[in-house]
Amino acid sequence: MEVRYSPDPVRFCRMTTREVRENFLIESLFQPDTIEMLYTDVDRAIIGSAVPVDKPLALTSADELRADFLCRRRELGILNIGRPGTVAVDGQSYGMANLDCLYVGRGSKDIRFAGDDPKNPSKYYFLSYPAHKDFPTGHVPFDRADPVQLGSVEGANKRTIYKCIHPEGVQSCQLVMGFTVLEPGSVWNTMPPHTHERRMEVYLYFNVPDHARVFHYMGQPSETRHIVAADGQAVISPSWSIHAGVGTAAYTFCWGMGGENQAFDDMDHLSIDNIQ
Repeated sequence: MEVRYSPDPVRFCRMTTREVRENFLIESLFQPDTIEMLYTDVDRAIIGSAVPVDKPLALTSADELRADFLCRRRELGILNIGRPGTVAVDGQSYGMANLDCLYVGRGSKDIRFAGDDPKNPSKYYFLSYPAHKDFPTGHVPFDRADPVQLGSVEGANKRTIYKCIHPEGVQSCQLVMGFTVLEPGSVWNTMPPHTHERRMEVYLYFNVPDHARVFHYMGQPSETRHIVAADGQAVISPSWSIHAGVGTAAYTFCWGMGGENQAFDDMDHLSIDNIQ
């Protein structure tokens, strides 16, 4: 498991493009027959992926956690961005179609990822935070996610937010997770942007065409930088940073948050004239 320690806002202002990418962009996800995990000290989140092709993959702990299984003191959110497969939690199997989400509560010991077709593999993205309370495992099929439509054609940001793990849906200790789908011709997300000092966030960009890229904006409102992200890459966003993006084509992204609270609308909104 890779471990990263996040720079503070002062150091961030002085970083080169390469340094910003090395500290905040995750490029190594979704390797065949591999579980990838990255631990960040920002709210002690773990960002990972599992792509079972020729064999099922078991999610195990890491030495850095000092725990005999990953969810010993943690909870986990899983989103399948690939073809259909199955996730088994302590012997209970859950069919995972494309864009299905699964919450795994603290105390779950045996977590296994499998795909239905080696030629069309499942691609599981997962996000984990420490948990101080047990909640039951919950499956959220795509058609049961809570949709919220935002934006407009005129603003090039017409999109649907799908809430999966949240207080009014599948409950968790601190994890809030879902995804946003931009409509064809729309390219902007979360602009004007916001911050939420009480939570960090991770964006996973996917369904980005091979010829396209997403320009992810981050930093304090008065000192912004951008990261050019490709399909299947994730960005770590500390609580002091904005998080917004614009693509050269429409795309989808998974958002996940952990921190002081789970209030989806707990945001410090900014206007365009606040951004530099």
